[in-house]
Amino acid sequence: MNPVGASTDEVDASTDESREVRSGEVGRGEAHAPGGSPVESLAERAAALDAADELAAYRELFVLDETVYLDGNSLGALPRSVPGRVADVVARQWGELRIRSWEESGWWSAPERLGDRIAPLVGAAPGQIVVGDSTSVNVFKALVGAVRLVQGREQRSTGALDKEVEGQSTDARGNGVDSPAPPARDGSAALDAPPVRDEILVDASTFPTDGYIAESAARMTGCRLRPVEPGEVRAALGPRTAAVLLNHVDYRSGRQHDLPGLTAAVHEAGALAVWDLCHSAGALPVGLDEHGVDLAVGCTYKYLNGGPGSPAYLYVRREHQPRFDSPLPGWNSHAEPFGMQARYAPAEGALRGRVGTPDILSMLALEAALDVWEGVSVEAVRAKSLRLTDFFLECVAGYVPPGRVETVTPLAHAERGSQVALRCPDAGEVMRRLIARGVVGDFRHPDVLRFGFTPLYVGFAEVERAAKALAEELA
Repeated sequence: MNPVGASTDEVDASTDESREVRSGEVGRGEAHAPGGSPVESLAERAAALDAADELAAYRELFVLDETVYLDGNSLGALPRSVPGRVADVVARQWGELRIRSWEESGWWSAPERLGDRIAPLVGAAPGQIVVGDSTSVNVFKALVGAVRLVQGREQRSTGALDKEVEGQSTDARGNGVDSPAPPARDGSAALDAPPVRDEILVDASTFPTDGYIAESAARMTGCRLRPVEPGEVRAALGPRTAAVLLNHVDYRSGRQHDLPGLTAAVHEAGALAVWDLCHSAGALPVGLDEHGVDLAVGCTYKYLNGGPGSPAYLYVRREHQPRFDSPLPGWNSHAEPFGMQARYAPAEGALRGRVGTPDILSMLALEAALDVWEGVSVEAVRAKSLRLTDFFLECVAGYVPPGRVETVTPLAHAERGSQVALRCPDAGEVMRRLIARGVVGDFRHPDVLRFGFTPLYVGFAEVERAAKALAEELA
């Protein structure tokens, strides 16, 4: 954390392409911008940055007004393409074609079709992402699935799966189901057998739902749950670790965690990595395939602008798909969904992540929202995101009275997502006043102001205006 008014030596050196806020520039509380120029030049610099912004034209693709909207990390703005598309889905596809639209309008294939559109935004090849259900449900599927993959691998290595499973479970119609119980934890295994992988690590500072789901997943799989801070994951990994659930970007602080390095460490320990991408997808490069991520989940209503309650997605790395065993098998993920078989047989590929009937209205609204990404590179979005957050921190340092706020978000680019979190004793009331005057961010208990920067529609003049309004409220 970096108090405005104090110095820091934790900031990376500036580069020609993307200049970071440096130690002498943070929170001096002086009426000058870096370089000795009068503070009024911040508005002039904002105008120059907007004029040079290669993504500026994309703002016109969204329904926006004079409000400074810095809450896209909670709910993205409405793309202009969505209302007309939804109207067509309701009036023509549903109203006229009715049941025929499952085939003629492509409703049935929407989950995987949308998954392939999201794939390049998170660095994945086609055929590995399926859209549907909520983030919470997908966390459950991914985490239980990861543990089952690891425990199944361990059992295969010892030949356990070649033996008859006692107490075989049955489905609702009495058919046998090959579902071995979790490995024994009482030391009854052979003395030369490796330790049972019966432990799940979870980000201790995670969004609460991820923790709740992880606890339930641990109970279902016979595992012990260990909450650890992301910085302590490497030390916590061991021969009993089955899976690790981590957030790419922390929802409260905006800290970006080391996805490549932590994934490699998890693999070196023999476990699988599950990543929550809710606060990174659509804001920065993820590189799921490149970095060997095993499973991942994410929402679509933040930086992907899918709308309130839009469906989430599940990524299952291709090499894991043949053995991915979802804890929520449904008719939509059956190999013959219309065969109405009593015995479950999973479909091939990422389709195993489907469960029930897709939420067509919200799913097709999301499909329209994804149109704004045509021709946009995630790298360009990331570059602008860093310029926006750098400039906001610079404006806060230039405008806000010394000692009034404290930056929680890391200053180093490699550790920063696309939001800035400021600690302020009366944060809730301050945010209410900011919203009343047309600057919308949000508040996280007990004392954090969050400002999210969506590069496709946030401009630099808005950033300067927001920082100035904050300073006036804190004066």
